[in-house]
Amino acid sequence: MTKEQYREISSSIPHQPGCYKYFSSSGELLYVGKAKDLFKRVSSYFNKNLDSYKTKKLVAQIAQIEFTITDSEHDAFLLENSLIKHYQPRYNINLKDDKTYPYVVIKKEHFPRVFFTRNIVRDGSEYIGPFTSIFRVRELLELIRQSIPLRNCKLNLSPSQIAKRKYKVCLEYHLGNCKGPCEGLQTEEDYNEGLQHIRHILKGNTGEVIRSMKAQMQQLATHLHFEKAEQLRQKIESLQNFQSKSTVVNPRLGTLDVATIILEQEHAFVNYMMVANGTVIYAQTLDIERKLEETEEDVLSLAVANLRERFGSQATEIISSIAIALAEPNVRLTIPRAGDKKKLVELSLKNAEIFRADMLKRSRLLIGEATKQMVHQEVLTQLQEALSLSELPEHIECFDNSNFQGSYPVSAMVVFKGGKPANKEYRHYHVKTVEGIDDFASMAEVVYRRYSRLLREGKPLPQLVIIDGGKGQLGAALSSIDRLNIRGKMTLVGLAKKEETIFFPGDAEGLQLPYDSAPHLLIRRIRDEVHRFGITFHRQLRSKGTIKNELEAIPGIGPQTATELLQRFRSVAQIKQLTERELTAQIGASKARIVHAYFHPPEGN
Repeated sequence: MTKEQYREISSSIPHQPGCYKYFSSSGELLYVGKAKDLFKRVSSYFNKNLDSYKTKKLVAQIAQIEFTITDSEHDAFLLENSLIKHYQPRYNINLKDDKTYPYVVIKKEHFPRVFFTRNIVRDGSEYIGPFTSIFRVRELLELIRQSIPLRNCKLNLSPSQIAKRKYKVCLEYHLGNCKGPCEGLQTEEDYNEGLQHIRHILKGNTGEVIRSMKAQMQQLATHLHFEKAEQLRQKIESLQNFQSKSTVVNPRLGTLDVATIILEQEHAFVNYMMVANGTVIYAQTLDIERKLEETEEDVLSLAVANLRERFGSQATEIISSIAIALAEPNVRLTIPRAGDKKKLVELSLKNAEIFRADMLKRSRLLIGEATKQMVHQEVLTQLQEALSLSELPEHIECFDNSNFQGSYPVSAMVVFKGGKPANKEYRHYHVKTVEGIDDFASMAEVVYRRYSRLLREGKPLPQLVIIDGGKGQLGAALSSIDRLNIRGKMTLVGLAKKEETIFFPGDAEGLQLPYDSAPHLLIRRIRDEVHRFGITFHRQLRSKGTIKNELEAIPGIGPQTATELLQRFRSVAQIKQLTERELTAQIGASKARIVHAYFHPPEGN
């Protein structure tokens, strides 16, 4: 819109508070603004010499202007905020946050479970948050676990199910982490009292919980239950330690919000903190792109209104370094000049400045990251040449089999994309169709399962597949590739474990890359990663008790004897080779006869 075109319509714009909307010739809403005097504010776009390129570009696209009169400037601010959130105009600052924040959910069920989630399900459960730090959520949940007995099982603990006596208490009960509601050893009333403590902790009010626990501890001591009183004292100490670790300014400050801003030419950095009982419970800094020449007051006003809504703030006071418009009439604004509130504002500004410096550092590092990416691409190009591949190996997968003490085969697969680990695409496999230890059959199974699934789901195949184990396992993997009719659609190579020699299907001689070459180092890294991933899987299985020792399956042989044999002879395969006399020397004659007979049954049996 030109100045002449604007003059033709300017007489219809009133000298009153309200909101104005700029539309393009296609009807797109370009910008929403507020003003104490609509005429003066809108005229400034057309009567002043504009310095900002973005503002000039906006004015050039304006084809239509609409306005809405309000009773006050405050009402204009509320309307502007509502319109921006609803329409997200191109030239307004964007406060939309794509991050999925963590919540703590108190599940709607009998004896509710308490756990972390990022997904809100509208099932009547109570969601506390959002939290800005996943680390803080985990820290709070660990504190709750140490302080308040809760169940973590998924049993249906309805009164009818408990009355049927279907359940038995688990290890958590014996460790003191649960009071056994599954056996009716805890009432819902008592359980809900603990939930109320949890609500206080999650909302930063640990003082209320500590006072309640101290009263309980005193009562226990009065009735001479000193052991239980001591346990409660330890829990109180954990809560006090946690409270002292939090950023505490002054408990007498009560509940309030803090908001500050650092303004730059293209960006604004807004820090927002929620304070409960003098403790900072939430804190977040936003990087907001300035679309036009918005003032710091405009940016911070809009940001505070949105952040308070997003985090469900109930504080009736906001402290800041500048005067801003507030969306809620019952909330007061304070600009402190000294004291604890001033310290909070300084802390907020410090956080905004640290965030700004970090963003600047990251932008500088983008050049370095681009350089790293070029290095990765160069290594992949060298690997393509070394292996004579038809395509650049942007997507590489590597398989490895492993077992524990000669039993319980599992397989692991790692994925590298662009020369870097794609951790989320790593996979573990329990070998399902193979009896005993057969590395070739195990490899054939997992390769078939992997690529039949990729084909079924329409996902791309890798350019290079590395089979850790040499010629035999390569042949087994290739048999599965042939079954799937995808030979030639990707390159399979075997990697001999000792010499690190690469074998292609059908080749009599292997290929050894220069030891210190970049392609060789990349292949070694991939091989080491699949080993690490497979070993970690086995450890997890053992720690969860998923792998049951084969010796324990022998009638008359318990876990202690099985463990003793494995510690001495290292594997089940080795134990199978022992004579009865050798076994007797370790575990005694009667058990030795049982073990030896199990592995060496009389002929004909």
